[in-house]
Amino acid sequence: MAEGALHRQVARRWPMLLLLACLTGCAHEASSPNDAHRAAGQAIQAVYETVLPELPADKQRHYAQRLYRISGEPHYLAPIEAHGRRLLAQLERDIAGLEQSGYASSRAQEIVANYPRRTAKQRARQAMLAEWGEIAFGRQLLFRLIQADYYGLLEAVPDHERALDYLAGLAWQRFLTNPEVVRLYAAQVANQAWFLHQLGVIDLRQEMREAFLAVFPAESVAELEEADYRNRLYGMTHIVIADSRYYQRWVSAERHAWILDAFSAEIERILDEATADIQAEVALSFLLTGQENHPVVARIRQRLADAIDPATGIIPSPKGETDLARGEHRNVLALMVLNWPGRLHPGPDLSARVRPVTSTLRLCGHAGAGLAVSLARRSRWRPSFGEPVSI
Repeated sequence: MAEGALHRQVARRWPMLLLLACLTGCAHEASSPNDAHRAAGQAIQAVYETVLPELPADKQRHYAQRLYRISGEPHYLAPIEAHGRRLLAQLERDIAGLEQSGYASSRAQEIVANYPRRTAKQRARQAMLAEWGEIAFGRQLLFRLIQADYYGLLEAVPDHERALDYLAGLAWQRFLTNPEVVRLYAAQVANQAWFLHQLGVIDLRQEMREAFLAVFPAESVAELEEADYRNRLYGMTHIVIADSRYYQRWVSAERHAWILDAFSAEIERILDEATADIQAEVALSFLLTGQENHPVVARIRQRLADAIDPATGIIPSPKGETDLARGEHRNVLALMVLNWPGRLHPGPDLSARVRPVTSTLRLCGHAGAGLAVSLARRSRWRPSFGEPVSI
């Protein structure tokens, strides 16, 4: 559905959606802030639930995955299963490609060439990645492997050990501790350190933290310009979120006390300078450590609720844009904070629901494997080079 049609559809339904949300969230008079916050979150959710089938596939996945993990509702399984099928197809073809000399290097070059260049930050990241050889491909492969692992599908990926062996040969320690990389890409650095540990490739979590603190020492935080300050906050939130396996498990407040203490001390600046996305992730960092009653959570909830545009029912971008697809990341995080149920649901486990593309082609011995690889190589599939902004 075209962007204009999406907005018209929501505009027609928004007054009724808001009424329904308030009726649901305020069964009794909303005398406490918690009732008002929950109603605000349900209002955002009502807008996105209406248009979810028309959003791009990656936005459907991002939204459904998060809502499933805080609700466990089977309603969200269809977009997640579609993502699982895409993952298996992408992984089978990339793993088959690793048998070919130069495949990884070629894929890395294509990923860099197709990296978004809309903003100065994106252009700087593209230039940085261009200097790191096959890391660009390794990052994408790692992202897909961790998603498959989250879904219980990793063991179903033919020859997935080959992909893990390939990742083990890349220069992750140099990459994840490089000051320029950390400064430009703090959130992804945090993600990748935790993903590599989860998959048993290498544990660089401590080295990553030390590099992060060297780039953003506590004594110089007050001097950071807004862009660097936001990147620092984003990296810190992703350390906590990646530890939770993206909202699948609770994490230790003691382990991340240095992060939570910093957020608490800096709440005024966070409210003044951070985007709604980052503010929501700061609150989620407290929620994932079981600290829903922390004052930071209450203040951010109020800020997010106040940021909702009455005309569209969503939180606009800092520039006032209300594009539903582009705003999905910001708004799903906000509704998670506002509607937080205090329960987490792992997975979902798709191992009994989604099968590998080549599973029906496997014959006895190497003949079946050869046929599968041959078909993968001759497929008309072309890789997707879009940068996974957030998993």
